[in-house]
Amino acid sequence: MKKGLLIVCILLAIVLCISFGYYVWALAPISTEDKEINFIIAPGTSKTEIAKNLEKAGLIRSEYVLDVYLAFTKPNIQAGEYILTPNMTPKEMIEKFSKGDVKINSITVTLVEGKRITDYAKTLEEKFDFTASDFLAEVNDHEFLKTLVESEEYWFLKDVILNEDLYYPLEGYLYPNTYEFLETVTPKEIITTLLNQTKKELEPYKEEILNSGKSYHDLLTMASIVEIEANNKSDREKASQVFYTRIASNDTLGSDVTAFYGARKEMGHDAETWSVLNNVNPYNTRLQDGSMNGKLPIGAVSNPGIESILASLHPSDTNYYFFVANVCTGEVFFQNTSEEFMRKCEELRNICSQN
Repeated sequence: MKKGLLIVCILLAIVLCISFGYYVWALAPISTEDKEINFIIAPGTSKTEIAKNLEKAGLIRSEYVLDVYLAFTKPNIQAGEYILTPNMTPKEMIEKFSKGDVKINSITVTLVEGKRITDYAKTLEEKFDFTASDFLAEVNDHEFLKTLVESEEYWFLKDVILNEDLYYPLEGYLYPNTYEFLETVTPKEIITTLLNQTKKELEPYKEEILNSGKSYHDLLTMASIVEIEANNKSDREKASQVFYTRIASNDTLGSDVTAFYGARKEMGHDAETWSVLNNVNPYNTRLQDGSMNGKLPIGAVSNPGIESILASLHPSDTNYYFFVANVCTGEVFFQNTSEEFMRKCEELRNICSQN
């Protein structure tokens, strides 16, 4: 019995010694070369992927040993492009990643819900080495758009985005969020990153969307309007209900948001003139000539968040036909009749004129 236990202990000691020796060997430099190698850590890359990429680049001996080391040390690794050499230890590399000792920096940018793609282009222009026009040219590149549709990588992109009457084919499809990019990023790389985020956000609702009886383009178009027209989940669901009811009644949506987008004007900056409200275009749902009765705009008028997308998928169980917002507070009021609507409009005009 004692002899058997002794053998087990000896074997265990041998295994531990071999394991420790392998661990030390794996965390030693892979060679004595000092040849510089550019190593990129893209924003959002996991530590496991970093270890795998280091081994693939011939910079470490074992991704698995480095995984163990990272699990114990829990370093805060920063994205960027680094200069590494084979004579560095894995620990030295990780220290470099933690300090952010980069050749190329990463940049954080926030793209806000409810903003237009032209707003995104201006924001990106301020951060990166390309112009707003460069970004919009990529957004409108027909061949690039065709590759996106035909790749089937993005199930929510269909031929409808190839319609030449759309101002910006990917309006609404670029998910608003805070992103981190390398400072050398290209417009095309940004677009695909944003589309990947859209795919991620929609994944839990994919089957529901596909079985809704509505195209995603139409759901997105509705969402892009209610994103601007209302400020919270409940009001967005009610606004969505109002618009669907008006479509079913072969009426116009009557949305100023669509009129200003169609006229390429900014709400709150450009005066609400008859030239805006009567500008003939496939976005303007304020037109009274019958051309927009029972219709959504041709495409989205902003880039909505998931709450507005879900509101377009699940309108409230109400029966309102009108709504109006207090432009001073953002509060939205819903009505059943035109008389109630007109009274509320007059009331809000008086309130706002006194403030």
